[in-house]
Amino acid sequence: MFDPGQLRTFLAVAQSLSFTRAGQRLGLRQSTVSQHVRKLEEAAGRQLFLRDTHGVELTEDGEAMLGFARTILDANERAAAFFTGTRLRGRLRFGASEDFVLTRLPEILERFRSDHPEVDLELTVEWSGTLHEQLADGRLDLVLGKRGAGETHGRLVWRDRLVWIAGPGLRLEEDAQDAVPLIVYPPPSITRARALDVLERAGRGWHITCTSGSLSGVRAAALAGLGVVPHAQGLVPPGLRRLPPHAYGLPELGDVDFVLLRGRREDRRRDGREPADALARAILAAGDRLHRAL
Repeated sequence: MFDPGQLRTFLAVAQSLSFTRAGQRLGLRQSTVSQHVRKLEEAAGRQLFLRDTHGVELTEDGEAMLGFARTILDANERAAAFFTGTRLRGRLRFGASEDFVLTRLPEILERFRSDHPEVDLELTVEWSGTLHEQLADGRLDLVLGKRGAGETHGRLVWRDRLVWIAGPGLRLEEDAQDAVPLIVYPPPSITRARALDVLERAGRGWHITCTSGSLSGVRAAALAGLGVVPHAQGLVPPGLRRLPPHAYGLPELGDVDFVLLRGRREDRRRDGREPADALARAILAAGDRLHRAL
């Protein structure tokens, strides 16, 4: 028997690749997180993580445990809902970043709608900066997107690196005097702001060759060889490639956090609170599946 609490802790560590961040997400001390993982490894008889001074990585057995953990926790929650007789009702206004168009988020939402048919789910797909504004204005109940550098609000789903990506045929000059051709989302895109900031601080010129409000538009421009795109490395769209570190003199973009955000308590509608809580739990349980593009 695998303990559900230990499995939730395991998933949080697997998704954040950090015992500290997993503890912050779950409201547990780091020592408790370590204890849960140790006990789960003892129950499985396998090592699930490789830990050293550089970070945390899943072992092959840890990768296998991901699927089992999701299945066990999902079955546990469905059984609890069945026997308590609770049925969620209400209207849930959910916003998701464009980053997730080509991930397994649709499968998660389909399962949520199947489990909670009386919830009226409204989906808004935008870039993260716009979703933040709509949440602050009370037009959304729950948002899954990126947060800006140095920000701490929201519940961490996972941390990724921003990298430069491009189409297979793109060739740039190494000369730092040459302006970098950029393909970006329009303001208030977080990746756009980060790219411009790091280029300015590196003293590198730039010019925007394409602005698109959709991932499909950005991908099409990159495939056409119009320039480079700042993008999360775990969500690289099909047909595009990550450029090697420091290729063409491009500066590092740093990390990016993908988080779940809720509106201010006084802005939350009563009929959306419980559905938002249930969808947030489903997304957190499947977070590791979201940063693997189809």
